[in-house]
Formats: sequence, C-alpha cells, structure tokens
Amino acid sequence: MKLTVDGRTVFATTGGTDFDPAKPAIVFLHGAGFDRTVWRLQTRWFAHHGRSVLAIDFPAHGWSDGPALDSIAAMAEWTAALLDAAGLRSAALVGHSMGGLVAIETAAHFPDKVRALGLCGVAAEMPVHPEMLESAKANTLKVQELMTFWGVGNALHKGGMVSPGLWLRRESLAVLSGNKPGVIHADLAACNAYKDALARAGQVTCPTVLVLGDGDLMTPAAKARPLAAAIAGSRTVVIPNSGHFMIVERPDEALEALRASV
Repeated sequence: MKLTVDGRTVFATTGGTDFDPAKPAIVFLHGAGFDRTVWRLQTRWFAHHGRSVLAIDFPAHGWSDGPALDSIAAMAEWTAALLDAAGLRSAALVGHSMGGLVAIETAAHFPDKVRALGLCGVAAEMPVHPEMLESAKANTLKVQELMTFWGVGNALHKGGMVSPGLWLRRESLAVLSGNKPGVIHADLAACNAYKDALARAGQVTCPTVLVLGDGDLMTPAAKARPLAAAIAGSRTVVIPNSGHFMIVERPDEALEALRASV
C-alpha cells in the first residue's frame, strides 16, 4: 500500500488484507536501519483478527522515498501526519527500538491520535557506541555486523529459530546492507541524541505494554524500568531466551504480549 506524506511516497504493508480505516488500526514502527518486514509475523495475525494494519517504512527505508529524518521528534511529527494520510483519527502504535521511542514521542504530543502503545525493545535512554556511529557515518560494514551481533539473542547465535528456514543473523545483515549511505547513521544518531523519553513517558495516558527480552544487550530490560514506572498503568512483559529482536526471535510470545493491549 502506498501513501503520500509531506509530498513523498510512503510504503506500508497491511498484513495480507485490505486496509479499512473504519476498523481499529495498528501502525507498526520499525527500528534503526530496518523496515516493515520485521513485523510480518505479527501483522498477519492482527490483520486477520479484526484490526487494520499498517507496517510502515520510515522515509528512506525499505520502499519509502527519502530523505531520512534526523531526530525522534521529526519522526513523531511524520507519524502523526501518516495517520492523517491514512484517514485514521487514532491508532495503536507498536514500535521496536527506535520505533518505540517514536511511539512514545507521538503519544505525548498527539494524545488524541494514539489509543494504545506497544513498546518493544526500548529503554529510557538508548546511547549508541561511538564505534557504531563512526562506522555508520563512514558507511562501512562494521556497524551492520555489530548491530546484528548485539541485537540477536545469545541462544539464536547457535540456531533454533522457531520459524522454519529463517536465519535471523543473515536476514538482519541483508536488510541492513540494503540501506542507502547515511540512513543507518541518521537513525543511530537520532537514538543517541534523544534524551526526552522519560519526560514524554510521564505524559502518556493511553494503555501501554512494554515487551522486553531478558537477554537484550542493546536495550537491557533493566534500563526500561524507569519508562515503565513513568507511564501510568503500564504493564511489562519480559520474554525469556530473547535478545533485542524479540518480535522475530520469539514471535508468538511477542504477539501474546501485544494482543491484549493493542
């Protein structure tokens, strides 16, 4: 499905059904350097169980036009405009990593547009190692390798994916390698610079679930506790034997955590 936001084409998948803005909608927001495909194991379930689904490519990611946005605040403004472009008065936002920060920022600034939040692999702050930023800026392979190594849980470095035929490390590298020069750096720099998550979390009033991995090295579950405490009425689900990519590593458990809230 194609939408137009700020005069540029945005691509989104709909979970295998026609998008109907009259149904309760869920908009899925991917993390740094990735695209809509990370959500394919959750979107299909929701799309076939009474929801309308949009798993979007942020600007310059996947099949969406560029340029990349350079801050979490800019991504939140863009997300609000996307909801308007899709004909949605409100939607649940489900974000992973960078997308989770964008979801928090959007809910804080546009509360009437966000009916619920699902925050996967987030933390109160998400600093990025200087070596990763340097590699991303220089457009070398090291940042892709580090994002994959630190992002995938320890158990899955040894195999054991629940989805037959899916090799998560190889797939991660394939998606990251498809980015245009500068895109990964823009994403990581935006995460590194964003220091407003706790303040914005205190402004969130909609139902919220945090979905975390117990073996997440990039956004450790303990670092999400301040966020959970700041969002009134939020609940937290920690998925065992999972790293940062719990939505792909443990898709059934991630879906179970999300479906009760969004």
